[in-house]
Amino acid sequence: MGEIPFITVEGPIGVGKTSLAKAISEQFQFALLKEIVDENPFLGKFYENIEEWSFQTEMFFLCNRFKQLGDINTHYLSKNKAVVADYHIFKNLIFAQRTLNSEEYNKYYKIYQILTKDMPKPNVIIYLNASLDTLLNRIKLRGREVEKNISPLYLKQLSLDYEQTIALFEKEHPEIPVLRFNGDDLDFIKNEHDLEFIIGKLSSALKSASWTNTLRTGGCS
Repeated sequence: MGEIPFITVEGPIGVGKTSLAKAISEQFQFALLKEIVDENPFLGKFYENIEEWSFQTEMFFLCNRFKQLGDINTHYLSKNKAVVADYHIFKNLIFAQRTLNSEEYNKYYKIYQILTKDMPKPNVIIYLNASLDTLLNRIKLRGREVEKNISPLYLKQLSLDYEQTIALFEKEHPEIPVLRFNGDDLDFIKNEHDLEFIIGKLSSALKSASWTNTLRTGGCS
């Protein structure tokens, strides 16, 4: 594990990744990296016709995340400044495997391997999951125009893909802690005690690692 905290929050659409990443950033005074979503010009078309617009959509996300992670490394991690992000780059493969045909995916995967080869790797992952009903309700509540046509079947399949990916990641990377939280049981947006519970678990994970001094100067209470 690296000496500087680089935390990523992951999980399916609507589970609350950005809200939790923002709360962690504020609590620990870590830099916040938010993925670009609404700026993707293909996303609305993608939810209307996944087959036709999947490759353009996934390539946009991959290129933007490549640039973001490069900037984070240059401006923060390389200067010993901790970062929390509301995504892990592996999510690109989760979505691409679900939406691209085999020929498109093979091309995409080659590009992904080239771009991610030297990217900074997170050393703590927070994984949020929730039932389909909870995800659909939260998507509806936040009211993003581009998400109004999300198929419940697509979202259900995506959630299963996440479960499989996280399980494989834990097996292949036992040195990287994965903190799991269920969004059906915890509402860290409305319930301060739920947020404190998550912050406490994260704080314990960080303090057991090699950057205790970084935490003490980062404003963690």
